[in-house]
This record gives sequence, structure tokens and C-alpha cells, in this order.
Amino acid sequence: MTDWGVVFRACTDRLVKLGSSLTEEQLATTVPATPSWTAREVLAHLAGGPSSILAGDADDAPSPAWTERHVTARADTPVAELLAEVGATVDPVCAMLADGGRPIIVWDRSVHLADLHEAFGLSRPAADTWEPVVEAVRPRLARILGDADAPAYELFRGYFSRRSQRQLRDLFPGASAEQLADVGVFGPREDDQPHPAEG
Repeated sequence: MTDWGVVFRACTDRLVKLGSSLTEEQLATTVPATPSWTAREVLAHLAGGPSSILAGDADDAPSPAWTERHVTARADTPVAELLAEVGATVDPVCAMLADGGRPIIVWDRSVHLADLHEAFGLSRPAADTWEPVVEAVRPRLARILGDADAPAYELFRGYFSRRSQRQLRDLFPGASAEQLADVGVFGPREDDQPHPAEG
């Protein structure tokens, strides 16, 4: 049984460290695979998502309108305050997860941490921030792709629609177009996405 609180803390620790290191130029960088968000806006969403869930504002989660509220409400919030909000929700989110809460908020943090790494050409995040997620979604991927194999990190990125159909064809050359279109939980995409740096 995965301890999603441990994964959430690991993601948060890496997120705060990365967010604290970004320059103003980097914060203004558009992050691929997001709704054309800048890195600052990704941090705003990652601050707002847990706060919204803990406040009971999640009826329309994870719709575009729900995520956009996080970004809009924090448009003028300094990065230090965004990261403080990111950190402040860790204990209550972990308590919620321990009580049987769904781990979607953990997966969201994991995916966007990887988005930021790829946007800045960094190596992929530490395995403890994403390996438990890909293990959790393997049954669905197996139903779609059968016994097709690929590197675990690429399965993680593909599942969350972070790889284009062309990139997925390279990963799964034996899969049909219909199978590949079903891989991404947010639907197929046609724009190639960056890969993490080697190392």
C-alpha cells in the first residue's frame, strides 16, 4: 500500500527547493503541457489546489475553471508567499490522505514538478516523486497497451498526456493509433514535449 503522504512530502520538498531557485526570467517561462501557464502560474496552481480542496472548494475539480481560479487569485502573490502556502498545506493534506483521501492531489503535484523540470531542461525528478504514481496507473496502461513495455518515467509522462502521439509511437511501435490515442488521461496531444536532461 502506497503511503501517499510520503510521496506528497517528497514532491513538495523538491518543488519548494526548485521554486526558490528560479530567476524572474525563469518564472516568466511558459511551461509546456500546461494551459500556457508560466512557471509562476504553475506555482500558483500548486499552492491553490490543496488549499481549495482543504477548504471544500473542489466540486468542479480538476476542471480548467477550478485550476484557473488558483492562478487568477494569486496573480500578484510573491513567489515566496506561494511557496509558503505550498508548504503550509502539507500536514493537513497528509492527514486527509491518511484518512483515505484520494491521491489525485499528489499526482497533480508530481506531474507539475516534472513539467517544471522538463521546461528548464533539468534531469528528471527524483524517483520517489513519480515512481509510485506510475505504479498506481499501470493497470490502466496495461488494459490499453497489453504487455507493451517502455521506461517507467515515459509511461508516467505519457499517461498524463505529456507525450505527443508521435512520441508515443516511438515508445510503442506495435500499438495501434486507437491504443495510443487512449493512453493520455487528458486526451491525445500532437505537440512534441521536451524530455528531461540526461543524468
